[in-house]
Amino acid sequence: MLKRTGFFLLGFFLFFQSGKTQDSTAVSWQAGSSKSAGGSYQILFTVHVKPGWELYAPNQDLSGTPSMELIFADSSFSIKSPFIADGKSVSRSISLFDHASFNLIPGDAKISVPLQIKGVVPGQVFGTLNYFYGKNDSFYSGSFSFNAALEGGVNAASRIRINSFDLKHPVNECGDTGTAGKGLLSIFLLGLLGGFIALLTPCVFPLIPLTVSFFTKSQGRGKAHAFLYGFFIFLIYVLLSLPFHLLDHTDPEILNNISTNVWLNLAFFVIFVVFAISFFGYFEITLPGAVANSVGNKSGGTTIAGIFFMALTLAIVSFSCTGPILGSLLAGALSNHGGAIQLSFGMGGFGLGLALPFALFALFPGWLGSLPKSGGWLGSVKVVLGFLELAMAIKFLSNADLVEQWGVLKREIFIAFWILIGILITLYLLGRIRFPHDSPFKKMSPARLGFLLFFGVATIYLVPGVTNTTSANLTLISGFPPPLCYSVYKNPVNCGRGVEPLRDYETALATAKKLHKPILIDFTGWACVNCRRMEENVWTDPEVKKRMLDSFVVVSLYVDERRLLPASAQMVYDTKDGAKKNIITVGDKWATFQSENFNAVSQPQYALISPDEKILAYTKGYTPKAGEFSQWLDCGLNAFRK
Repeated sequence: MLKRTGFFLLGFFLFFQSGKTQDSTAVSWQAGSSKSAGGSYQILFTVHVKPGWELYAPNQDLSGTPSMELIFADSSFSIKSPFIADGKSVSRSISLFDHASFNLIPGDAKISVPLQIKGVVPGQVFGTLNYFYGKNDSFYSGSFSFNAALEGGVNAASRIRINSFDLKHPVNECGDTGTAGKGLLSIFLLGLLGGFIALLTPCVFPLIPLTVSFFTKSQGRGKAHAFLYGFFIFLIYVLLSLPFHLLDHTDPEILNNISTNVWLNLAFFVIFVVFAISFFGYFEITLPGAVANSVGNKSGGTTIAGIFFMALTLAIVSFSCTGPILGSLLAGALSNHGGAIQLSFGMGGFGLGLALPFALFALFPGWLGSLPKSGGWLGSVKVVLGFLELAMAIKFLSNADLVEQWGVLKREIFIAFWILIGILITLYLLGRIRFPHDSPFKKMSPARLGFLLFFGVATIYLVPGVTNTTSANLTLISGFPPPLCYSVYKNPVNCGRGVEPLRDYETALATAKKLHKPILIDFTGWACVNCRRMEENVWTDPEVKKRMLDSFVVVSLYVDERRLLPASAQMVYDTKDGAKKNIITVGDKWATFQSENFNAVSQPQYALISPDEKILAYTKGYTPKAGEFSQWLDCGLNAFRK
């Protein structure tokens, strides 16, 4: 029942969303502004409504919701008086609202909104207009994001593109000549590990001998077909990442923005909790049966198409087990700020891990006899994975908390949740906790004992993390919990890293000119795991710390900072690719600053700049070896002293 209800809700959501997307073309908007002789401002909207459609006129109450609502990006703007509509309108009763009568606009109209502005008038106003429209008895919501120039407004001088930066010709040629391949091998290996783990789930493991037997018993090219089957599994998972490349190509910063989006991280938190409950055996998450049946009917046989659909059938029928693991891989790749290429490598690794045994067992069928028999241990693997999904859920809740700085999930609270999850895994492996579909616990197998010892030791390792002692550092999981200074304790003993960066580039530049020191730019993010690892493990190294304190002006630019810029600093920026981008938050500014000047959108990224704004060395990405990072700093210093 739960499974059917879930698919009904999902289907309704997708249908509603697709309907909204299709029908939103029925209403089109343009925005501008005007200034009266008395100095007051108005936002002017011109709306075109397609024939047959109707727009709900402003200043009406739709069961507690305004028919039109204007939301500004900055609190200095407010609406001075009600909307003023100029255009033909008709009154009609709407069955959806118990036949209440509403004013509807069936064609073109002009709508003006008197503005009230606190303080200095900025040069631009940014906002979103929410509205409702319909056709006959249909009812849709829409939104229109706009910006309008304000005559006589003040635009704060804010530099994004620094013309003197020459990334291809630094003063000294040291550092990373490119960041595209950084960390791809580790992402691939993590995906490979995920594929191997998926093999041990009850949805996949029993299929191995059945599928291999099918190919080895077929005459002729059985082994070749088995390899082709494995290749198609790998290919299917790589193809799943292609839509993200389209997003990445449209806007290089979009995946970065997605990964640090508060609501998306909260959604991941909920999704992973649902995945965990599914792994505990209370319900299954599967694709609709019609999809599986349709693909299954096309599979079979030894044609290339038949083998491809066999591979696709495996991907579909195993979704209830592989889906949560794939979700972890997807969310992890997005959270690593590496763009779609990292996701492709991770998905490719997962597909290879899932496909490799089918090909190897087809080549060496005698190995099948060494496989353990399916049984209750498969369910135990699934339950343990469920607990790990809960641990991942806590991480995404922490990401949202860090970006918004709510202070809800401080470091010690985060670690306490992980300790609790570790205790629950340990009790489960001891047989003290049972879930639906669990087999009776009879005896401790060597494999179960090994996992029990592993999770028991890992849980004990985490315990000092909730204390205010030097042992609370937990270097093995550095970067996953919140920063050391994001603590429930007023004076956390591990917080003093010694380097206190500035938070604004222009301030750092002025300081560098005054002190005659080069600038170390740290492009970072609140939800960036590798950034925390650098700060906690590399910046604290005595040699690195000494150089950063004595020889550089350090500035940390947070690309996911959601704090709004002052209204006068908000602007529409023309990128070097010719696109127009709204710069509204502090994070918008620094993310664009990074992409425009250093051709990168991943973090951490470090750059060395002279006070006269020359690039001293190639940039540096995640560098876990303190000695290597120190040498790069020395190279930049030598360039500065030339």
